[in-house]
Parts: sequence; C-alpha cells; structure tokens
Amino acid sequence: MASKHSYKSPSANPDVAINDRLARHGLSLPRAILRALEKNGIYCFPGVSVEHQHLAQRFVLKGTESGGAVEGLGRYCGYLNKDGQPIPWLQPLDSFGGSGRHAIVIAAELVRIEMLRVERTYELLISRHTLDQSNDGTRPQLRSTVLFRGKAGTLSPDLLAGGAGQSGRKAAPIFYTGAGELHAVPSEFHEAICAVAAAVSCIRCKHTHIAVRPKAEAISSPQSA
Repeated sequence: MASKHSYKSPSANPDVAINDRLARHGLSLPRAILRALEKNGIYCFPGVSVEHQHLAQRFVLKGTESGGAVEGLGRYCGYLNKDGQPIPWLQPLDSFGGSGRHAIVIAAELVRIEMLRVERTYELLISRHTLDQSNDGTRPQLRSTVLFRGKAGTLSPDLLAGGAGQSGRKAAPIFYTGAGELHAVPSEFHEAICAVAAAVSCIRCKHTHIAVRPKAEAISSPQSA
C-alpha cells in the first residue's frame, strides 16, 4: 500500500523561507512600527547589494550603516568584515536631522547587525552575506544566511536601573528561547552588538557606531575583505 505522506522539500519549510527572507532583507517589521519610524525621522537601510568595480575587475558587496533613535524607539544596522571586525568606511554620509545614512562600506563579505528597540524591548538580527562566485565569469549571486535571531530581548535589571544606552555604558540585550532558556549571542560579535545597542538609543544620531575612519593611505583603496 502506497504511503499517503508526501515528501516536502526543505524549501517548502516555512521556517526556511522566513530565515531566507530575514537574511536577505533584514528584520520584518509590522506596518505600525514602520510608520512610527518614518514619522519620527528614523531611516534604516539594511539592504546589501552586489556591485562591480570596473578598475579592479571584481565584484564586491555594499552596505549602508544607518539609523538612530528618539526617546522610545530606535533602529540601526551596521556591518563587520568576515572576521567580525569593524570596516573602514568608503565614504561618510550626512543626513538632514540625523538618524539616517551614516556611511557606505564595501567588502567581499559582510556581517550585518541590525537591531530594533521599542522602549526597553529589543529585536536583533545578525546575518552573513557572501558572493556565490560562478566559474563562467558572470555576475555572482548574493548568498545570505542568518547567524542569530534574538526576539523580545531586554537589558539586565541593573543596567536598566542605571539608564544604560544613555550613560555611555556598554550593554547588550539579553535574549531567551521560547522555553525560557538563555539564548546567548555569538561571543565574537559582542562588542558590535553593544555598539548597535547604544546606536538604537542615540537620539538623532549623526555618526557611525561600527564603521571606522580609514587610514590616510587606504582612502583611495576600498576594502577587499
């Protein structure tokens, strides 16, 4: 007797589809949150694009560090290199009123850290972005994977009492699984997570929190890794 159970490919798994969408496009936010961000002048651009450097004859990835905060709301995204280190910016950007674009970064591989803060509650997404090179010289595909997803996180009680985020103290939100167990963030990204946690409380932010000023001799030579 033939089995009535049909085989479902991994691509049919809704969790896989959700993770793929998160990895490519960033946090999926309700319309009410998106409207509130726009109303308060907070503009975050988590998209990663594939670009071609004609002089160097190579493809690279481009990301935009962006975002900021008002009193009860903040959103920010920044980028690290493949080793989890800050990337020297290609160019700094200024935005009217702050909380917009802060810098363009270029690399062959990017790790994106994106965070949303609503009052004292945090959402965190860490994703890796690489180029899927082809052997025929055609434009490579962007490959994105989720490294960490933290939901409904909060700062520890002592940090909340001390007003972390406004006081300059380094602090990272704490996340839990649905079963109430600690959902630890990857230790190699701890410093960057603290930086982005500060960014989502940076009122009318007008500076980068992750990307760094390039060395003088490297200004004319964009990052390749």
